Formats: sequence, structure tokens, C-alpha cells
Amino acid sequence: MNRRFILKMSALTVLAFSTIGLSHAQKSITLSSTTSTEQSGLFKHLLPAFEKKTGIQVKVVAVGTGQALDIGRRGDADVVMVHDKVAEEKFVSEGFAEKRIEVMYNDFVLIGPKADPAKAKGKDIQAALQKVASSKSTFISRGDKSGTHAAELRYWKGAGVEVSATQTWYKETGSGMGPALNTASGMNGYILSDRATWLTFKNRGDLAILVEGDPRLFNQYGVMLVSPSKHPHVKKADGQAFIDWIISSEGQQTIASYKVEGQQSFFPNAKK
Repeated sequence: MNRRFILKMSALTVLAFSTIGLSHAQKSITLSSTTSTEQSGLFKHLLPAFEKKTGIQVKVVAVGTGQALDIGRRGDADVVMVHDKVAEEKFVSEGFAEKRIEVMYNDFVLIGPKADPAKAKGKDIQAALQKVASSKSTFISRGDKSGTHAAELRYWKGAGVEVSATQTWYKETGSGMGPALNTASGMNGYILSDRATWLTFKNRGDLAILVEGDPRLFNQYGVMLVSPSKHPHVKKADGQAFIDWIISSEGQQTIASYKVEGQQSFFPNAKK
């Protein structure tokens, strides 16, 4: 009798732990996002607050915006949070998400040597890039189809400058923001960066912010739930819970409270 009771209790215990394990496995989402949100330290500040409130774990895949969107297209993420409005709207128009929701913004800055051999310093990003190109000063491009790379290419186009990896002064790294900044530091070159990643970057060498304040440097982030119609395995309820939280007053205040060196790194602007 005792043996049967022990065996029964053992079986129930195993079942209970199995159920708990299954429950925990279901309470997670995959978030495909940018290297800037990861390397700036924002997610380390933001996600624990969400997980504490909901019990939903967030697994972040941090890549360039183009790759992040492709991960969503393949259905390998439940939520996508990136910063290239044109590419995001295309993602929606293709049916991979029902809508795009604006979450927060910061800005891009042009980083370069303190000596500024191109004389690029100022408040006009396109004029600065013209000077970098005409002086053939070393410029480091991420070259990775990220949101930052897409913005950089828009600025070059606006400046009337054609760039390619065949030009000796224009270097493509094909890497995230942090590694690209390391390359710029090592080569003492110019580079476009989001401000948040720059603020957390430690290996600055002789680099400094040279161009900021141009309205064209505005950097908007959006969030999208990957379409369950395209990919039925998408965790719709848990993914939507993340989106609802990040655009809520609590989520927006959590974003606003993240500071580096006393400076606010991201500014919430979800529409009420």
C-alpha cells in the first residue's frame, strides 16, 4: 500500500514539474530587434520590468534592422522592433504584420576625430558628409542593411555623394554598431551612430560627436507583431502583451527612465 502510494505521489510530482516546465516554455516570446537597442543597454533596463509584471520572458535576437525584418518574415520571431520606417511599412504592406506602432525615438550623430580633418563639425549632416567625401577622409559604414546604414545612405544621397566599397576612404564593416565604432576608433575615422550606443561606448579613442541637432537625424523606432496569418505558430497573445505594455504609460515611463552618463537615451512617443 505504501509502495503504491509513493509511486503515485512520485508520478504526480513528475507531472507537476512537467506542467510547470511546459508553462514556463509557453510564457516566452522571441523579439527580433536592432543592435542599437541591445548594445545601448536599453533592453537590460526595460525587459526585466516587463517580465516581472507579466511572467513572459523575452528572448532578444539583436541584428541590423534588415536582418531583423527578415527574421520576422521567416516567422522566427513573434515581435519585431526596429528603426527604418520605410522598411517597416513595406513589411506591413507585404502582410507580415497588421500594423506598425511607433514606440520611441532618439537621434543619430556624426562621430569623427577631434581634430576633424574634414572640417565637418556643425549642425548640417549633408554638408558634413560632402566635406568628408571631398577630403577623402576615412569613413566607416556599417554596410549591413541596418536602420543606421539605411539612414546613412539617405544622407549621402541627400548630399549628392555616391559611395561604394570600391572607394579607398569608404570602409564597410558589415557589422553591428558597437564593432563598427571600434573600427572607427582604431582607424580614427568618421562614422554615423545612434546616440544611445555612442553614450555606452567605452573605446572612444580620439573620437567625439561632430554633428548633431539636424532635424534629419531624427531616429524613430517602431514595433510590430508578426502576422499569425502568415505564421500560425506566432505567440499572438504573449507578443501582443509585450506591445501593449511597451506603449502603455508604465512601459513608456520605463523607457524614459533609462539614462547613460546622466543623459536620457530614448524618448517615448507612442500615440495614446
